[in-house]
Amino acid sequence: MAYDPAAPHLLIVDDDERIRSLLRKFLMRNGFIVTTARDAAHARRLLDGLEFNLIVLDVMMPGEDGISLTIDLHKKIRTPVLLLTARSETRDRIEGLEAGADDYLAKPFEPRELLLRINAILRRVPAETSAGPKFLHLGGLRYDQDRGELWDGEEIVRLTATEMALMKIFAAHPGDVVSRADLIDELSRDRPASDETSGDRAIDVQITRLRRKLERDPKEPRYLQTVRGLGYMLTPD
Repeated sequence: MAYDPAAPHLLIVDDDERIRSLLRKFLMRNGFIVTTARDAAHARRLLDGLEFNLIVLDVMMPGEDGISLTIDLHKKIRTPVLLLTARSETRDRIEGLEAGADDYLAKPFEPRELLLRINAILRRVPAETSAGPKFLHLGGLRYDQDRGELWDGEEIVRLTATEMALMKIFAAHPGDVVSRADLIDELSRDRPASDETSGDRAIDVQITRLRRKLERDPKEPRYLQTVRGLGYMLTPD
């Protein structure tokens, strides 16, 4: 396959050399540029010099694990993260989401499912546009509707791909109630049918995380409000 410089660039981080090699070959056959790292320290060195569209990250690695790395990356960069792990309990999926991951896939998995999830995350990241900006103001924050970016003064607020998708949904209907069912439907649209990360509990986690970035006091939300029995509503200034 010919090299396409415009293709999405993925970083695969896994301590298993066989898995790294298999995923690299499979994903390259499906049109991606793929770089691999053997552990968190190796990934950090690559991230210092390269930009990636998405990071596929194993949780269970020697040294720094994938959860710790995700938490730290979440503070610095906006690159989406998909976690891979042998653990499939609901609490482990929630732990991964709370760390800042955009999706979670339990091992063993079918490569085609990984491909579906990667493409779903990339589709949820809004494309940049050259049109004039449209902003929603949320106190000291401003949300650029065209670029899908949240700014605090001159500093960008890092949003996960799922948080970006939620903001896109709410920003399209400011002042209107969006039901939980509609949120689940929108977030599930690009996910495999077996996916459970967009259910009721996961929606609660995502709303809580988003409020931490929007609100001065997340326990008393001013901008992302709960409308009891109906859903949620974004109320910009």
